[in-house]
Amino acid sequence: MAEAAAPAQRTGAWDGRAGTCDGGGPGDGRTVGVEEEFLLAEAGGRLAPRAGEVLAAAAAGPRLPPGVRLQRELPACQVEAATGVCTGMSELGDHLRAARRALAAAARRSGLLLLSTGTPPGPVSGLRLTSGERYQRTAEIYAGAVRDYVSCGCHVHIGVPDRETAVAVVNHLRPWLPTLLALSANSPFHQGRDTGYDSWRAVLKSRFPVSGTPPYCASAAEYDAALDRLVDCGVLADRRQTFWLVRPSERFPTVELRVADAVPGTEDAVLQAALSRALVRTALTAVRQGHEARPVDDRVAAAALWSAARYGVPGTAVHPVEQRRMPATERVRELFALVAPALEQAGDLAPARAALARLLRAGTGAHRQRAAAAHDPVSRPVSCPVPGSASAGPP
Repeated sequence: MAEAAAPAQRTGAWDGRAGTCDGGGPGDGRTVGVEEEFLLAEAGGRLAPRAGEVLAAAAAGPRLPPGVRLQRELPACQVEAATGVCTGMSELGDHLRAARRALAAAARRSGLLLLSTGTPPGPVSGLRLTSGERYQRTAEIYAGAVRDYVSCGCHVHIGVPDRETAVAVVNHLRPWLPTLLALSANSPFHQGRDTGYDSWRAVLKSRFPVSGTPPYCASAAEYDAALDRLVDCGVLADRRQTFWLVRPSERFPTVELRVADAVPGTEDAVLQAALSRALVRTALTAVRQGHEARPVDDRVAAAALWSAARYGVPGTAVHPVEQRRMPATERVRELFALVAPALEQAGDLAPARAALARLLRAGTGAHRQRAAAAHDPVSRPVSCPVPGSASAGPP
């Protein structure tokens, strides 16, 4: 079976009571949701444009937790699982596991693998896109940029009080995007070859306008005016289509962190969510206290993202604020020290520390994919299956 929920009393486990802060409300950075994107592939690694079939099979399976949704994405070989709105990391993990089990079982019934990877390890050709007016508009604008583009992310949504606060929080998060990317890096292969990067997904995303680190905006009005100009210029289909790695939601009072690659396992996704939520809560405190976000030069921010994508963890990082090279693990320690009070307040400090230690010991998804491919080079195109899908172990 796919991994089961860890008992709450186990040392280092995510406690369902965690994340409930005294006096907390839906806009205080307590609520969290995650979207995970997956690929469907045949046993040899060829992408399978059969999302509709797999989603129909999943819908006929066991009932999912309230709020969990399984849905299509632009490429017909891709599916997405979205959790409900959660307040504890144990609850979030339960949602993620249930969605992964449902999709993996549905893929298995269709003779397919469900892959959790930032980019497909095997060849990509003749990509079929999902039908629909918005998808068609996207294809018209970006032409060849989307015809061979497929990548998967792990997106984290955190509740905030209002849009003005969301923009201020985004400003505070800008220096930490490279570190979150490095920890999640899980896309070393592309078109059947090792790219030399830990996150090739980050490189692929840079082909689109309005990507990477968002600009500093002094107010929601400034941010909204910038978005409107970009839509008017014809580089975005609509305001919801920015490719920035963190952004205020256009539909809900949330901040969306879209920097992470699709990660190997549920524990990796929960760690990314816990760190992201703690960052947002730390930023909310800074905003309430009137602290300005630390300035980040746009060129150095781009260099820091590139370095995170290229080298991951461990590797070389670029400090976006101090504008210097440093070990990526040192930057990870700085991140953890910054968010430790927020993690502790939420009851997440011990499990987050344990999960981070396991990740640093076992390596990121990129490291694990390379290790699997080195052990069995023939399996490289399918080196990142979700347990429970075809040839990926028992359900």
